Amino acid sequence: MSAESKEGYQVHEWESLKGPFNASYGKVMMWYFLISDTFIFGAFLIAYATARMANVSTWPMASEVFNTLPGLTGHGYPLVFVSFMTFVLIISSVTMVRAVQEGHMMNKMGVVKFLIPTILMGLTFLGCQYLEWTHLIHEGMTMWHTPFHPAGSEIGSNQFGMFFFTITGFHGLHVITGVSINIWLLVETLKGRFEVLGNYGMVEKVGLFWHFVDLVWVYVFLAYYLL
Repeated sequence: MSAESKEGYQVHEWESLKGPFNASYGKVMMWYFLISDTFIFGAFLIAYATARMANVSTWPMASEVFNTLPGLTGHGYPLVFVSFMTFVLIISSVTMVRAVQEGHMMNKMGVVKFLIPTILMGLTFLGCQYLEWTHLIHEGMTMWHTPFHPAGSEIGSNQFGMFFFTITGFHGLHVITGVSINIWLLVETLKGRFEVLGNYGMVEKVGLFWHFVDLVWVYVFLAYYLL
Protein backbone atom coordinates (compact mmCIF):
# COMPACT_ATOMS: atom_id res chain seq x y z
CA MET A 1 0.00 0.00 0.00
CA SER A 2 1.25 3.46 -0.80
CA ALA A 3 1.50 6.19 1.79
CA GLU A 4 1.34 9.96 1.80
CA SER A 5 3.01 12.27 4.28
CA LYS A 6 1.19 14.82 6.44
CA GLU A 7 3.69 17.08 8.19
CA GLY A 8 6.09 14.18 8.75
CA TYR A 9 3.45 11.54 9.62
CA GLN A 10 2.92 8.62 7.26
CA VAL A 11 -0.72 8.00 6.32
CA HIS A 12 -1.27 4.62 4.67
CA GLU A 13 -4.15 3.76 2.33
CA TRP A 14 -5.34 0.94 4.59
CA GLU A 15 -6.03 3.45 7.36
CA SER A 16 -8.98 4.78 5.34
CA LEU A 17 -10.35 1.36 4.36
CA LYS A 18 -13.73 0.39 5.76
CA GLY A 19 -14.64 -3.10 6.91
CA PRO A 20 -17.86 -4.67 8.26
CA PHE A 21 -20.37 -2.26 9.83
CA ASN A 22 -18.45 0.60 8.20
CA ALA A 23 -15.68 0.24 10.81
CA SER A 24 -12.10 1.18 9.98
CA TYR A 25 -9.56 -1.51 9.11
CA GLY A 26 -7.62 -0.89 12.32
CA LYS A 27 -10.75 -1.15 14.47
CA VAL A 28 -11.76 -4.45 12.85
CA MET A 29 -8.25 -5.84 13.44
CA MET A 30 -8.44 -4.78 17.10
CA TRP A 31 -11.72 -6.67 17.46
CA TYR A 32 -10.09 -9.76 15.92
CA PHE A 33 -7.26 -9.51 18.43
CA LEU A 34 -9.62 -9.06 21.39
CA ILE A 35 -11.70 -12.06 20.33
CA SER A 36 -8.60 -14.26 20.13
CA ASP A 37 -7.43 -12.93 23.52
CA THR A 38 -10.84 -13.78 24.97
CA PHE A 39 -10.26 -17.43 24.10
CA ILE A 40 -6.97 -17.39 26.03
CA PHE A 41 -8.53 -15.92 29.16
CA GLY A 42 -11.50 -18.27 28.74
CA ALA A 43 -9.16 -21.27 28.63
CA PHE A 44 -7.44 -20.10 31.82
CA LEU A 45 -10.73 -19.64 33.66
CA ILE A 46 -12.14 -22.98 32.46
CA ALA A 47 -8.96 -24.75 33.60
CA TYR A 48 -9.23 -22.92 36.93
CA ALA A 49 -12.86 -23.99 37.39
CA THR A 50 -11.98 -27.59 36.53
CA ALA A 51 -9.12 -27.67 39.05
CA ARG A 52 -11.26 -26.09 41.73
CA MET A 53 -14.10 -28.56 41.27
CA ALA A 54 -11.60 -31.42 41.46
CA ASN A 55 -10.13 -30.11 44.73
CA VAL A 56 -13.17 -28.79 46.57
CA SER A 57 -12.12 -30.16 49.97
CA THR A 58 -8.67 -28.51 49.89
CA TRP A 59 -9.44 -25.29 47.99
CA PRO A 60 -8.85 -22.22 50.25
CA MET A 61 -11.64 -19.71 50.81
CA ALA A 62 -10.89 -16.42 49.04
CA SER A 63 -12.31 -14.38 51.94
CA GLU A 64 -9.73 -15.98 54.24
CA VAL A 65 -6.79 -15.54 51.84
CA PHE A 66 -7.42 -11.97 50.68
CA ASN A 67 -8.30 -10.40 54.02
CA THR A 68 -5.52 -7.91 54.75
CA LEU A 69 -4.78 -4.28 53.94
CA PRO A 70 -1.27 -2.96 53.16
CA GLY A 71 0.12 -0.99 56.07
CA LEU A 72 -2.28 -2.51 58.59
CA THR A 73 -1.40 -5.43 60.80
CA GLY A 74 -3.69 -8.36 61.30
CA HIS A 75 -6.50 -9.78 59.25
CA GLY A 76 -10.21 -9.11 59.16
CA TYR A 77 -10.61 -7.07 55.96
CA PRO A 78 -11.96 -9.68 53.55
CA LEU A 79 -11.77 -8.58 49.88
CA VAL A 80 -11.51 -4.88 50.84
CA PHE A 81 -8.20 -4.33 49.05
CA VAL A 82 -9.12 -6.18 45.85
CA SER A 83 -12.48 -4.38 45.81
CA PHE A 84 -10.56 -1.10 45.81
CA MET A 85 -8.43 -2.38 42.92
CA THR A 86 -11.57 -3.30 40.99
CA PHE A 87 -13.13 0.10 41.65
CA VAL A 88 -10.01 1.89 40.37
CA LEU A 89 -9.97 -0.15 37.16
CA ILE A 90 -13.68 0.39 36.50
CA ILE A 91 -13.36 4.16 36.99
CA SER A 92 -10.39 4.17 34.60
CA SER A 93 -12.71 2.72 31.97
CA VAL A 94 -15.03 5.71 32.48
CA THR A 95 -12.20 8.20 31.94
CA MET A 96 -11.13 6.26 28.84
CA VAL A 97 -14.66 6.61 27.45
CA ARG A 98 -14.45 10.35 28.02
CA ALA A 99 -11.10 10.51 26.23
CA VAL A 100 -12.66 8.76 23.22
CA GLN A 101 -15.60 11.17 23.27
CA GLU A 102 -13.27 14.16 23.34
CA GLY A 103 -11.37 12.65 20.42
CA HIS A 104 -14.57 12.44 18.38
CA MET A 105 -15.00 16.16 19.00
CA MET A 106 -11.36 16.78 17.94
CA ASN A 107 -10.67 18.29 21.35
CA LYS A 108 -6.96 17.76 21.90
CA MET A 109 -6.80 19.03 25.48
CA GLY A 110 -9.95 17.12 26.37
CA VAL A 111 -8.25 13.88 25.28
CA VAL A 112 -5.20 14.80 27.35
CA LYS A 113 -7.38 15.68 30.34
CA PHE A 114 -8.91 12.19 30.48
CA LEU A 115 -5.92 10.14 29.37
CA ILE A 116 -3.87 11.32 32.34
CA PRO A 117 -6.23 9.95 35.04
CA THR A 118 -6.67 6.75 33.00
CA ILE A 119 -2.90 6.21 33.08
CA LEU A 120 -2.64 7.11 36.78
CA MET A 121 -5.40 4.67 37.72
CA GLY A 122 -3.79 1.95 35.63
CA LEU A 123 -0.52 2.54 37.50
CA THR A 124 -2.42 2.52 40.81
CA PHE A 125 -3.91 -0.87 39.95
CA LEU A 126 -0.47 -2.25 39.11
CA GLY A 127 0.93 -0.86 42.36
CA CYS A 128 -1.87 -2.53 44.30
CA GLN A 129 -1.24 -5.81 42.51
CA TYR A 130 2.45 -5.56 43.43
CA LEU A 131 1.51 -5.08 47.10
CA GLU A 132 -0.91 -8.01 46.98
CA TRP A 133 1.62 -10.33 45.37
CA THR A 134 4.34 -9.24 47.81
CA HIS A 135 2.10 -9.95 50.79
CA LEU A 136 1.04 -13.39 49.54
CA ILE A 137 4.63 -14.38 48.73
CA HIS A 138 5.64 -13.21 52.22
CA GLU A 139 2.87 -15.44 53.59
CA GLY A 140 4.47 -18.37 51.77
CA MET A 141 2.34 -18.72 48.66
CA THR A 142 4.17 -19.58 45.44
CA MET A 143 3.35 -21.15 42.09
CA TRP A 144 3.98 -24.56 43.67
CA HIS A 145 2.87 -24.14 47.27
CA THR A 146 -0.23 -22.81 49.02
CA PRO A 147 -0.03 -22.24 52.80
CA PHE A 148 -3.75 -21.52 53.05
CA HIS A 149 -6.36 -24.22 53.57
CA PRO A 150 -10.12 -24.37 54.21
CA ALA A 151 -11.62 -25.17 57.59
CA GLY A 152 -11.61 -28.90 58.26
CA SER A 153 -8.54 -29.57 56.14
CA GLU A 154 -4.87 -29.50 57.10
CA ILE A 155 -3.63 -28.82 53.58
CA GLY A 156 -4.53 -26.45 50.78
CA SER A 157 -4.49 -27.23 47.09
CA ASN A 158 -1.19 -26.10 45.57
CA GLN A 159 -3.04 -25.37 42.34
CA PHE A 160 -4.60 -22.35 44.06
CA GLY A 161 -1.31 -20.43 43.93
CA MET A 162 -0.44 -21.65 40.45
CA PHE A 163 -3.70 -20.40 38.95
CA PHE A 164 -3.67 -17.19 40.99
CA PHE A 165 -0.24 -16.04 39.84
CA THR A 166 -0.82 -17.22 36.27
CA ILE A 167 -4.22 -15.61 35.73
CA THR A 168 -3.64 -12.36 37.62
CA GLY A 169 -0.12 -12.13 36.18
CA PHE A 170 -1.38 -12.55 32.63
CA HIS A 171 -4.01 -9.91 33.26
CA GLY A 172 -1.39 -7.65 34.85
CA LEU A 173 0.70 -7.98 31.69
CA HIS A 174 -2.28 -6.66 29.74
CA VAL A 175 -2.61 -3.72 32.13
CA ILE A 176 1.11 -2.91 31.71
CA THR A 177 0.63 -3.03 27.93
CA GLY A 178 -2.46 -0.82 28.13
CA VAL A 179 -0.75 1.75 30.36
CA SER A 180 2.30 1.83 28.07
CA ILE A 181 0.16 2.38 24.96
CA ASN A 182 -1.85 5.07 26.75
CA ILE A 183 1.38 6.87 27.68
CA TRP A 184 2.42 6.75 24.02
CA LEU A 185 -1.05 7.99 23.06
CA LEU A 186 -0.75 10.89 25.52
CA VAL A 187 2.67 11.90 24.16
CA GLU A 188 1.50 11.74 20.54
CA THR A 189 -1.63 13.72 21.39
CA LEU A 190 0.44 16.45 23.05
CA LYS A 191 2.70 16.51 19.97
CA GLY A 192 -0.37 17.13 17.81
CA ARG A 193 -0.11 13.92 15.78
CA PHE A 194 -3.85 13.30 15.58
CA GLU A 195 -4.66 16.93 14.83
CA VAL A 196 -2.41 16.60 11.79
CA LEU A 197 -3.93 13.29 10.73
CA GLY A 198 -7.41 14.75 11.09
CA ASN A 199 -8.90 12.15 13.46
CA TYR A 200 -8.45 10.50 16.86
CA GLY A 201 -9.30 7.00 15.69
CA MET A 202 -6.28 5.58 17.51
CA VAL A 203 -7.74 6.72 20.84
CA GLU A 204 -10.87 4.67 20.13
CA LYS A 205 -8.81 1.58 19.21
CA VAL A 206 -6.75 1.81 22.38
CA GLY A 207 -9.98 2.41 24.29
CA LEU A 208 -11.35 -0.92 23.05
CA PHE A 209 -8.28 -2.69 24.43
CA TRP A 210 -8.54 -0.89 27.76
CA HIS A 211 -12.24 -1.73 28.15
CA PHE A 212 -11.42 -5.36 27.36
CA VAL A 213 -8.79 -5.40 30.12
CA ASP A 214 -11.34 -3.97 32.57
CA LEU A 215 -14.04 -6.45 31.53
CA VAL A 216 -11.71 -9.43 31.89
CA TRP A 217 -10.81 -8.30 35.41
CA VAL A 218 -14.49 -8.36 36.36
CA TYR A 219 -14.61 -12.06 35.41
CA VAL A 220 -11.33 -12.77 37.23
CA PHE A 221 -12.64 -10.95 40.31
CA LEU A 222 -15.87 -12.93 40.18
CA ALA A 223 -14.25 -16.33 39.62
CA TYR A 224 -11.21 -16.07 41.89
CA TYR A 225 -12.17 -13.65 44.65
CA LEU A 226 -15.95 -13.92 45.06
CA LEU A 227 -16.98 -17.50 44.28
